[in-house]
Amino acid sequence: MTGLARFFSSMVSRYMPDSFVIAIILTLVTGALTFLFEHKELGTIVDSWGNGFWNLLTFAMQISIILATGYALAISPLVDRLLNRMVSVVNRPSTAIIVATVAGGVASYLNWGFGLVVGGIVARKLALTVRGVHYPLIVTSAYSAFTLYGLGLSSVIPITISTPGHPLHAQMGLIPLSQTIFSPPMLVASAIVLITLPILNALMHPKNGADVIEFDQSLSKQEFVDEPSSHATGTHHTFASKLNNSRLLAYIIGGLGMVFVVRQIIQGGTININSINLILLFLGIVMVGTPARYVARLSQGVGMISGIILQYPFYAGIMALMASSRLMTLLSDAFAHVATQHTLPLWALLSSYVINIFVPSGGGHWVLQGPFMIAAARELGAPLNQTAMAVQLGNAWNDIVQPLWILPVLALSRLRLADVMGYLVVAMLWIGIVYAGVLLWWGYSA
Repeated sequence: MTGLARFFSSMVSRYMPDSFVIAIILTLVTGALTFLFEHKELGTIVDSWGNGFWNLLTFAMQISIILATGYALAISPLVDRLLNRMVSVVNRPSTAIIVATVAGGVASYLNWGFGLVVGGIVARKLALTVRGVHYPLIVTSAYSAFTLYGLGLSSVIPITISTPGHPLHAQMGLIPLSQTIFSPPMLVASAIVLITLPILNALMHPKNGADVIEFDQSLSKQEFVDEPSSHATGTHHTFASKLNNSRLLAYIIGGLGMVFVVRQIIQGGTININSINLILLFLGIVMVGTPARYVARLSQGVGMISGIILQYPFYAGIMALMASSRLMTLLSDAFAHVATQHTLPLWALLSSYVINIFVPSGGGHWVLQGPFMIAAARELGAPLNQTAMAVQLGNAWNDIVQPLWILPVLALSRLRLADVMGYLVVAMLWIGIVYAGVLLWWGYSA
């Protein structure tokens, strides 16, 4: 397994450019495909791209906030001590890899936004404390388990089609979660991934100590500081300084924010990325202790989000190009034409994987691909719940190697895309086998 990982890592480091360059290449490829298959004028293609360039501003801000506030919470004194105590019992590199994978997987199953932050932070902590652990691999391990969000409680498509009035309600009605993420085949898939993926990641750890790249300890000392600068706190005992360093203000505003979140949940609100951000923000303020200290810690987290600010607009433009063309329809139809009643979930998985390269968003993905796949399911007599779940799994499968979703991990870890992609390719191949096998079993047993 280490040989396979080394092969893909070597290929990736040699041929894969930076994530921003990939975003540019995907933009050009999508535009070229639209021109070739849609025969649209170049000006129309450029207009579609440019008009959609800022469509992900809200989402980009949500991701930026979850990274910055999650980071600030993670380095708060109490959470930092708890994480240190948790990882202190781990002393072997292979065990560290397994723990990072499980932590990222469980957190992602509960909520995809939570998983993006928790897995990366636990991986960094383990890299700091466990001697001899390969830093790129432990970061990769935590992120590879992000695919479990597609089977978990924040899985976008299953939750959407179980909600009254969803966009395809007239075509497919309501499908309860008991027939999607909580169905026996999907529970089996979750268990297989959670058990086998940590083992696979551990087997990829370099056996030769010379190949191990450990975490830069000097970098951690620069980032994990105990006190903000004197400029932030104020060194004089002035009225302003006392306000800046007031624990009472931090506890009051943090408490009010947490009360609001609890009330929203009690009143039937869903736990989504906005509620996760509120929890991370207000809990972080309380845990850090004073407004000035929180600002100082948040500033450290904000420094990691430049890649998101730069690259998310490009993916928004790519998604707008796909939405304005028939490329998704052509691709879905091509797969549906070779499918049967029993194999449609497999072909839905494969088509969803390809489409997710250009439209890496579960909600937007479903709005564009869902109508064609549901129509194919009705024509072939295939179960609608299987087809919808297959589209979701294709989305989650491709997200393992999708640069849009890897960006937050790279921001937290300070690694390059080429550092992690080789290991992610191996994980992606295994997850594809698991998802395809479970969907075929589900399709033929229905």
